[in-house]
Amino acid sequence: MKKTLYKSFLPYLMIAIALISGCAKEEEPIIPEVIPEATEVNSFIWNGLSDYYLWNSQVAGLTNSKYEKKDSLNAFLNTYTDPQKLFTSLLYKYKEVDKWSFLVDDSKEIDDWIAGISETIGYDFMLGRIGSSNDLFGFVRYVYKGSPAEKAGVKRGDIFMKVNDQQLTVSNYQTLLFATKTYTLSFATISNSTISLNNRVVLMTAVEMQENPISKDTIFIFNNQKIGYLVYNGFNSDFDIQLNDVFKKFKVANIDRLVLDLRYNSGGSVQSSIYLASMIYGTDATKVFAKAKYNAGLQKYLVSEYGLASLNDNFTTSIEKNGLKPATTINTLNLNKIHIIVSDNTASASEMLINGLRPYMNVTVVGINTNGKYTGSMTVKDWDEKGVVNPNHKWAMQPIVVKYANSRDESDYVNGLTPNIISEEDFVNLLPFGDPNETLLSVVLSDIKGIPVTGMVLKSAKMGLLKVSDSRDFKPFANEMYINPDKFQNLKK
Repeated sequence: MKKTLYKSFLPYLMIAIALISGCAKEEEPIIPEVIPEATEVNSFIWNGLSDYYLWNSQVAGLTNSKYEKKDSLNAFLNTYTDPQKLFTSLLYKYKEVDKWSFLVDDSKEIDDWIAGISETIGYDFMLGRIGSSNDLFGFVRYVYKGSPAEKAGVKRGDIFMKVNDQQLTVSNYQTLLFATKTYTLSFATISNSTISLNNRVVLMTAVEMQENPISKDTIFIFNNQKIGYLVYNGFNSDFDIQLNDVFKKFKVANIDRLVLDLRYNSGGSVQSSIYLASMIYGTDATKVFAKAKYNAGLQKYLVSEYGLASLNDNFTTSIEKNGLKPATTINTLNLNKIHIIVSDNTASASEMLINGLRPYMNVTVVGINTNGKYTGSMTVKDWDEKGVVNPNHKWAMQPIVVKYANSRDESDYVNGLTPNIISEEDFVNLLPFGDPNETLLSVVLSDIKGIPVTGMVLKSAKMGLLKVSDSRDFKPFANEMYINPDKFQNLKK
């Protein structure tokens, strides 16, 4: 009986259960997925690279059409908790093609770099192995004016082996030289290809200072000609007026030749390069010194806002500083030939200068192949539409935004610029800058006199030089060339 009743009520029971289940499903609220806003820093990084980065069209994370939707972009940006990792993920072939773009968590770091301010003892050096051992020696290439090193009597050509009485080795040099603010330096002498300590020891402490890139300027007579000689180690706009004063001295002296020594100049301000080119060649503002190429969107914006001329950097008549009037008139030499000394440390704005002058004058380059950097960067901060920086964070970036060619459209010198006269610096015989017997200057003077330079035997050739490192390897943001961001601050998507 019970069994019969169970069977008879079973269909109705199933229907009731189904109805109850259906009602329950219909009453369940549908909760849409909420995607949180990306952090201000991550949004700043993505927007900045999307707008300005030279290679933005070749980075999937910047070109994916789905990121045009805010939720999709936020979802992507929220996968990164480390801004540095987000930044490098959005660079084109990072460390292979783009070796220079960088991000900092405090914009002051970039501001100090552009101004040439750093905590330093104030000398530039190279390290090499002693024979085939792991022991190292160093030699001083130049000393900053007014630095602790200069005050301690350190000079170009000095050889050293020990720091804090410890022999430099491949395993300890980074700690001894680059992680210590105060140390003693023990010097050595090279004789018959043998390096041995002498009794000279100096104590030095790093200080925060601004390097003056005008290391040496002088005028001397050679072969009945007045030779102007300038060692210029960085395109720092803070020293543009001082550089112009040097050219005033050359102009008043009515020099016959100019020798520009850029062997240790790894770049800097594009505008300073334009000023220097105008001091050397001339101030005809109708002539193109360099041509700029940006990413497609930025290039289109510049042309529409300012015309095609905005892509050209011309020679100029004056130096303008922070909008102050009157501008400073450039002292130009109106030369038709120049000798320029270079090395593999010669990069970016230095190469731009050489490349830009070549269509207009006889440029004789002496040294070894330059670095090969024809792209420029720009400081990007988290600006609003009025150019006001977001006060909620201090992050800033220096992405590559432009590549340069000269007026003949010559660019892409990835292997550097090849000198007209190949010659190397003799590290065993690093005489003072301006000494006629100094290796590279003596080559220039021989060429001026019309004497072929072949088969020069360097004292250092007997020893060889197995380079390990130099001070520039630990100098932040080396080999950079940068432009002023002012004209881009009104850029809108």
